[in-house]
Amino acid sequence: MTAMDVTIYHNPRCSKSRQALALLQEKGLTPRVVEYLKTPPTRDELAAIIKATGEPVRALLRRQGSPYDDLGLGDDTWSDDQILDFMAEHPALLNRPVVVTAKGARLGRPTERILEIL
Repeated sequence: MTAMDVTIYHNPRCSKSRQALALLQEKGLTPRVVEYLKTPPTRDELAAIIKATGEPVRALLRRQGSPYDDLGLGDDTWSDDQILDFMAEHPALLNRPVVVTAKGARLGRPTERILEIL
């Protein structure tokens, strides 16, 4: 697998994100690192990433340390499309780390989950 094959949506201040990056490097990979708080994915990119995980939109929604509570996102009446809109507007709502390969995408919580797509 080459560097072009693996992308990590990364926050260097997050220990889980650092662990995921280290795991990829231990596997001999040099992923494309996207610091998503500095360079957020577009709404369409978010939708594609989430679809590639096979998880519901809310599974990649970060609660702690994000505007989750301020926006009232615990309310189940928000649709997936509305949640995606919020995530695009507030990149801190994307849980991390997310690793994307040709085999799919995984939220690296726990970190070992990313091995499923390598």
